[in-house]
Amino acid sequence: MRAIDVPVIRLRDLRHTCATLLFQAEVHPKVVQEMLGHSSIAITLDIYSHVVPSMQGEAARRLDVVAFR
Repeated sequence: MRAIDVPVIRLRDLRHTCATLLFQAEVHPKVVQEMLGHSSIAITLDIYSHVVPSMQGEAARRLDVVAFR
């Protein structure tokens, strides 16, 4: 990989990318947990909680729509 100047990508990196994309696509966390094979939803959410803050604005917007319109 280094000889042809291609970045090294570990399988773990692909797994992390997959989970992040699923969360950004609003796939239910329980589905993501099952796909990743985590024993509990807490593990999934703890590991991938960095995705949640980026989704806070959208959650607030949706709440505004249902609560105030």
